[in-house]
Amino acid sequence: MKRYIIKRLLMLIPVLLGASILAFSLIHLAPGDPARTIAGEHASVQTIEKVRIKYGLDKPLITQYWIWLKQALRGDFGRSIVSNEYVSKEILSRFPNTVELTLFSMFIAIVVGVLAGIISASRQYSLLDYGFMGIALFGVSMPVFWLGIMLMMIFGVFLRWLPISGRIDITIPFTKITGLYLIDSIITGNWAAFISSLRHLILPSLALGTIPMATIARITRSSMLEVLKQDFIRTERAKGLPERTVIYKHAVRNALIPVVTVIGLNFGLLLSGAILTETVFSWPGVGRYVVNAVQMRDYPAVQGCVLFFAFIFVVVNLITDIVYVYIDPRIKYQ
Repeated sequence: MKRYIIKRLLMLIPVLLGASILAFSLIHLAPGDPARTIAGEHASVQTIEKVRIKYGLDKPLITQYWIWLKQALRGDFGRSIVSNEYVSKEILSRFPNTVELTLFSMFIAIVVGVLAGIISASRQYSLLDYGFMGIALFGVSMPVFWLGIMLMMIFGVFLRWLPISGRIDITIPFTKITGLYLIDSIITGNWAAFISSLRHLILPSLALGTIPMATIARITRSSMLEVLKQDFIRTERAKGLPERTVIYKHAVRNALIPVVTVIGLNFGLLLSGAILTETVFSWPGVGRYVVNAVQMRDYPAVQGCVLFFAFIFVVVNLITDIVYVYIDPRIKYQ
């Protein structure tokens, strides 16, 4: 196992190198002049040239890339053109918000998706099966931004049950410790902040978790149906074990490998920035930061975020592979 983990960690190097080249190339080859964007639309030629020299845009692309890569290896993605803050600091300050949104969304997706898949498989071709899989198909097909707007209109505008944007009620005093609002409010005993944070978290989590929930439900059902056809399941039933024991103790564990794969992939994707959801709900996470950076042509911020996302995604995939061993001891990595 240790050799496998070391090997996978070494494989991060070419993956991240490729991601850095892609991020750097796309942002610099995009139409428009970054120096003119930074200086302003009505800036003079002299001002634009000074900006070009200040940010090293007068150098060849390969030289610019090498300078940026050396800084990135030290964890320095440069300074944001818009705020003049370090990009790494900007990302880390927003990342806990994205983490909390992702964890809450995946919790909903896993609990509902796995249970729906198990029930559908154990009652194949029943009304419950057709109902759950119909909802799952609807969820997979649903655009996230449209679902988010509908949730805002129904529960925020018409019913006025939940807030439609933001992270917490601005009138509530709050002390940041970890950056995870629910945990920080519990640590400080600020229950008003806890309730407000939870209420702000519900709608974006539902919107973000819908597609993973539907995918997990469909994969769980398919995997469970395959396991339920196996000989050892027939043997367990022949022994007279209760159907609940057969399903939840023996079948579920053997059906989890493809489910864990889907969970890991979705978790990595969501953790890498829930761009649409964070934009629709004005959620102060990394995804919204990227959207603003792209709109402002803040190329140091875009490059830093892409490289950060790539690192998060491959690390989550590595953790997923390791989890396989604990779910199924028959899996051995050489």
